[in-house]
Amino acid sequence: MSSTKPIGIFDSGIGGTSIWKEIHQLLPYENTIYLADSKNAPYGQKSKEEIIALSSKNTEFLLNQNCKMIIVACNTATTNAIKELRTKYDVPFIGIEPAIKPAANQTKTETIGILATKGTLNSELFNRAVETYSNIKIVEQVGFGLVQLIEEGKMESEEMTTLLNSYLNPMIEANIDYLVLGCTHYPYLIPQIKKIIPNHIKIIDSGEAVAKQTKKVLEKNNLLNLYEQKSKQIFYTNSDSKVLKQILGFSENVYEKEF
Repeated sequence: MSSTKPIGIFDSGIGGTSIWKEIHQLLPYENTIYLADSKNAPYGQKSKEEIIALSSKNTEFLLNQNCKMIIVACNTATTNAIKELRTKYDVPFIGIEPAIKPAANQTKTETIGILATKGTLNSELFNRAVETYSNIKIVEQVGFGLVQLIEEGKMESEEMTTLLNSYLNPMIEANIDYLVLGCTHYPYLIPQIKKIIPNHIKIIDSGEAVAKQTKKVLEKNNLLNLYEQKSKQIFYTNSDSKVLKQILGFSENVYEKEF
Protein backbone atom coordinates (compact mmCIF):
# COMPACT_ATOMS: atom_id res chain seq x y z
CA MET A 1 0.00 0.00 0.00
CA SER A 2 1.15 3.53 -0.76
CA SER A 3 -0.42 6.96 -1.07
CA THR A 4 0.48 9.99 -3.19
CA LYS A 5 -2.10 12.12 -1.37
CA PRO A 6 -0.60 15.19 0.33
CA ILE A 7 0.26 15.63 4.00
CA GLY A 8 -1.67 18.59 5.44
CA ILE A 9 0.12 20.95 7.82
CA PHE A 10 -1.38 23.94 9.63
CA ASP A 11 -0.20 26.61 12.04
CA SER A 12 -1.41 29.92 13.40
CA GLY A 13 0.95 31.51 10.87
CA ILE A 14 4.36 31.03 9.31
CA GLY A 15 6.03 29.35 12.31
CA GLY A 16 5.06 25.81 11.35
CA THR A 17 7.22 26.12 8.24
CA SER A 18 10.09 25.24 10.61
CA ILE A 19 8.34 21.85 10.98
CA TRP A 20 7.57 21.63 7.24
CA LYS A 21 11.28 22.07 6.44
CA GLU A 22 12.23 19.12 8.66
CA ILE A 23 9.49 16.92 7.15
CA HIS A 24 10.44 17.84 3.58
CA GLN A 25 14.09 17.11 4.31
CA LEU A 26 13.33 13.65 5.72
CA LEU A 27 10.51 12.78 3.27
CA PRO A 28 11.36 14.60 0.02
CA TYR A 29 8.88 12.61 -2.11
CA GLU A 30 5.86 13.45 0.03
CA ASN A 31 3.46 16.08 -1.36
CA THR A 32 2.44 18.67 1.23
CA ILE A 33 -0.13 21.42 1.66
CA TYR A 34 0.71 24.05 4.27
CA LEU A 35 -1.89 26.38 5.76
CA ALA A 36 -0.85 29.58 7.56
CA ASP A 37 -3.76 31.05 9.53
CA SER A 38 -1.83 34.32 9.98
CA LYS A 39 -5.00 36.39 10.11
CA ASN A 40 -5.77 34.78 13.48
CA ALA A 41 -2.21 34.69 14.87
CA PRO A 42 -1.24 34.32 17.61
CA TYR A 43 -3.35 31.46 18.96
CA GLY A 44 -1.56 31.69 22.33
CA GLN A 45 -3.79 34.49 23.63
CA LYS A 46 -7.10 32.87 22.59
CA SER A 47 -9.51 30.73 24.64
CA LYS A 48 -9.52 26.93 24.37
CA GLU A 49 -12.89 27.08 22.56
CA GLU A 50 -11.56 29.54 19.95
CA ILE A 51 -8.45 27.42 19.38
CA ILE A 52 -10.56 24.27 18.87
CA ALA A 53 -12.84 26.11 16.41
CA LEU A 54 -9.92 27.50 14.38
CA SER A 55 -8.12 24.13 14.40
CA SER A 56 -11.29 22.38 13.15
CA LYS A 57 -11.72 24.95 10.37
CA ASN A 58 -8.08 24.48 9.29
CA THR A 59 -8.43 20.68 9.38
CA GLU A 60 -11.55 20.77 7.22
CA PHE A 61 -9.82 22.99 4.65
CA LEU A 62 -6.96 20.48 4.40
CA LEU A 63 -9.27 17.44 4.28
CA ASN A 64 -11.14 19.11 1.42
CA GLN A 65 -7.77 19.20 -0.39
CA ASN A 66 -7.64 15.39 0.00
CA CYS A 67 -4.92 15.30 2.69
CA LYS A 68 -4.10 11.84 4.09
CA MET A 69 -2.72 13.07 7.43
CA ILE A 70 -2.79 16.32 9.42
CA ILE A 71 0.18 17.79 11.25
CA VAL A 72 -0.85 20.36 13.83
CA ALA A 73 2.35 22.41 13.52
CA CYS A 74 1.42 24.68 16.40
CA ASN A 75 2.13 23.97 20.07
CA THR A 76 -0.90 25.95 21.26
CA ALA A 77 -3.31 24.17 18.89
CA THR A 78 -1.83 20.77 19.80
CA THR A 79 -2.02 21.24 23.55
CA ASN A 80 -5.56 22.68 23.40
CA ALA A 81 -7.29 20.96 20.48
CA ILE A 82 -5.66 17.74 19.25
CA LYS A 83 -7.76 15.49 21.48
CA GLU A 84 -10.96 16.95 19.97
CA LEU A 85 -9.56 16.76 16.41
CA ARG A 86 -8.68 13.07 16.80
CA THR A 87 -12.20 12.35 18.04
CA LYS A 88 -13.88 14.31 15.25
CA TYR A 89 -11.87 13.38 12.12
CA ASP A 90 -10.87 10.02 10.75
CA VAL A 91 -7.25 10.66 9.67
CA PRO A 92 -3.97 10.35 11.58
CA PHE A 93 -2.95 13.51 13.47
CA ILE A 94 0.51 14.48 14.65
CA GLY A 95 0.89 17.22 17.21
CA ILE A 96 3.74 19.35 18.48
CA GLU A 97 4.60 19.47 22.16
CA PRO A 98 7.50 21.28 23.82
CA ALA A 99 10.49 18.90 23.95
CA ILE A 100 10.68 18.81 27.75
CA LYS A 101 11.72 15.13 27.87
CA PRO A 102 15.18 15.38 26.23
CA ALA A 103 15.97 18.57 28.17
CA ALA A 104 14.84 17.07 31.50
CA ASN A 105 16.75 13.85 30.91
CA GLN A 106 20.01 15.56 29.93
CA THR A 107 20.19 18.61 32.22
CA LYS A 108 23.26 18.76 34.48
CA THR A 109 22.16 21.85 36.43
CA GLU A 110 18.70 20.30 37.02
CA THR A 111 17.21 23.54 35.68
CA ILE A 112 15.71 24.00 32.22
CA GLY A 113 13.96 26.95 30.58
CA ILE A 114 10.84 26.86 28.43
CA LEU A 115 9.88 29.74 26.16
CA ALA A 116 6.32 29.22 24.90
CA THR A 117 2.95 30.90 24.36
CA LYS A 118 0.48 31.50 27.17
CA GLY A 119 -1.91 28.99 25.55
CA THR A 120 0.71 26.23 25.67
CA LEU A 121 1.96 26.92 29.20
CA ASN A 122 -1.60 27.06 30.58
CA SER A 123 -2.75 23.86 28.86
CA GLU A 124 -3.61 20.63 30.64
CA LEU A 125 -1.36 18.61 28.30
CA PHE A 126 1.67 20.79 29.07
CA ASN A 127 1.05 20.73 32.82
CA ARG A 128 0.80 16.94 32.82
CA ALA A 129 4.18 16.79 31.07
CA VAL A 130 5.70 19.16 33.64
CA GLU A 131 4.39 17.05 36.55
CA THR A 132 6.34 14.07 35.16
CA TYR A 133 9.59 15.96 35.82
CA SER A 134 8.94 17.32 39.30
CA ASN A 135 12.55 16.45 40.24
CA ILE A 136 13.93 19.33 38.15
CA LYS A 137 13.32 23.07 38.14
CA ILE A 138 11.47 24.33 35.07
CA VAL A 139 11.63 28.07 34.42
CA GLU A 140 8.60 28.97 32.28
CA GLN A 141 8.37 32.17 30.26
CA VAL A 142 5.52 33.36 28.04
CA GLY A 143 6.93 34.86 24.83
CA PHE A 144 4.51 37.80 24.71
CA GLY A 145 4.85 39.69 21.41
CA LEU A 146 7.32 37.33 19.72
CA VAL A 147 4.89 35.67 17.28
CA GLN A 148 3.51 39.04 16.13
CA LEU A 149 7.02 40.33 15.37
CA ILE A 150 7.93 37.15 13.48
CA GLU A 151 4.71 37.38 11.45
CA GLU A 152 5.71 40.96 10.55
CA GLY A 153 9.17 39.81 9.46
CA LYS A 154 10.87 41.67 12.32
CA MET A 155 13.11 38.83 13.50
CA GLU A 156 16.16 41.03 13.91
CA SER A 157 14.49 44.23 15.06
CA GLU A 158 15.52 46.21 18.12
CA GLU A 159 12.11 45.47 19.63
CA MET A 160 12.75 41.71 19.26
CA THR A 161 16.19 41.99 20.90
CA THR A 162 14.69 43.90 23.84
CA LEU A 163 11.93 41.31 24.36
CA LEU A 164 14.31 38.34 24.09
CA ASN A 165 16.72 39.89 26.58
CA SER A 166 13.91 40.43 29.08
CA TYR A 167 12.71 36.81 28.68
CA LEU A 168 16.07 35.03 28.56
CA ASN A 169 18.18 36.88 31.13
CA PRO A 170 16.15 35.60 34.15
CA MET A 171 16.58 32.06 32.77
CA ILE A 172 20.34 32.53 32.47
CA GLU A 173 20.41 33.82 36.07
CA ALA A 174 18.41 30.75 37.16
CA ASN A 175 21.27 28.58 35.79
CA ILE A 176 19.42 26.75 32.99
CA ASP A 177 21.53 24.55 30.72
CA TYR A 178 18.74 23.70 28.24
CA LEU A 179 16.30 26.09 26.57
CA VAL A 180 13.19 24.45 25.12
CA LEU A 181 11.45 26.40 22.35
CA GLY A 182 7.76 25.67 22.87
CA CYS A 183 6.39 27.40 19.77
CA THR A 184 7.08 26.50 16.13
CA HIS A 185 7.68 30.19 15.32
CA TYR A 186 10.63 30.39 17.72
CA PRO A 187 13.26 28.38 15.77
CA TYR A 188 13.43 31.43 13.48
CA LEU A 189 14.78 33.34 16.48
CA ILE A 190 17.70 30.97 17.15
CA PRO A 191 20.32 33.33 15.62
CA GLN A 192 19.04 36.13 17.89
CA ILE A 193 18.81 33.86 20.95
CA LYS A 194 22.39 32.63 20.46
CA LYS A 195 23.63 36.23 20.72
CA ILE A 196 22.09 36.45 24.22
CA ILE A 197 22.59 33.08 25.90
CA PRO A 198 25.99 31.58 26.85
CA ASN A 199 27.41 28.82 24.62
CA HIS A 200 26.86 26.05 27.18
CA ILE A 201 23.06 26.45 27.05
CA LYS A 202 21.65 24.04 24.46
CA ILE A 203 18.56 24.97 22.45
CA ILE A 204 15.97 22.26 21.75
CA ASP A 205 13.01 22.43 19.39
CA SER A 206 10.61 19.72 18.18
CA GLY A 207 11.17 19.78 14.40
CA GLU A 208 13.36 16.73 13.84
CA ALA A 209 11.38 14.56 16.29
CA VAL A 210 8.11 15.50 14.53
CA ALA A 211 9.55 14.59 11.11
CA LYS A 212 10.62 11.15 12.42
CA GLN A 213 7.20 10.60 14.01
CA THR A 214 5.51 11.60 10.72
CA LYS A 215 7.47 8.93 8.85
CA LYS A 216 6.66 6.32 11.51
CA VAL A 217 2.89 7.05 11.41
CA LEU A 218 2.81 7.06 7.59
CA GLU A 219 4.55 3.65 7.53
CA LYS A 220 2.24 2.24 10.21
CA ASN A 221 -0.86 3.33 8.25
CA ASN A 222 0.53 2.29 4.83
CA LEU A 223 0.37 5.91 3.69
CA LEU A 224 4.01 6.51 2.75
CA ASN A 225 4.48 7.76 -0.82
CA LEU A 226 6.69 5.10 -2.42
CA TYR A 227 6.94 6.84 -5.80
CA GLU A 228 10.30 8.57 -6.05
CA GLN A 229 9.12 11.49 -8.13
CA LYS A 230 9.42 15.24 -7.65
CA SER A 231 6.91 16.20 -4.98
CA LYS A 232 4.57 19.19 -4.96
CA GLN A 233 4.65 21.67 -2.07
CA ILE A 234 1.74 24.13 -1.83
CA PHE A 235 1.42 26.97 0.71
CA TYR A 236 -1.70 28.99 1.57
CA THR A 237 -1.96 32.04 3.80
CA ASN A 238 -4.99 34.20 4.61
CA SER A 239 -2.71 37.22 5.08
CA ASP A 240 0.01 39.01 3.09
CA SER A 241 2.31 36.33 1.67
CA LYS A 242 5.47 38.49 1.65
CA VAL A 243 6.98 37.21 4.93
CA LEU A 244 5.98 33.60 4.18
CA LYS A 245 7.82 33.78 0.82
CA GLN A 246 10.78 35.41 2.53
CA ILE A 247 11.02 32.72 5.20
CA LEU A 248 10.66 29.90 2.66
CA GLY A 249 13.20 31.42 0.31
CA PHE A 250 10.93 30.96 -2.74
CA SER A 251 7.60 32.24 -4.04
CA GLU A 252 6.30 29.49 -6.34
CA ASN A 253 3.16 27.70 -5.14
CA VAL A 254 2.61 30.28 -2.35
CA TYR A 255 -0.95 31.62 -2.48
CA GLU A 256 -3.03 34.16 -0.59
CA LYS A 257 -6.47 32.69 0.06
CA GLU A 258 -9.39 33.37 2.37
CA PHE A 259 -10.41 30.31 4.39
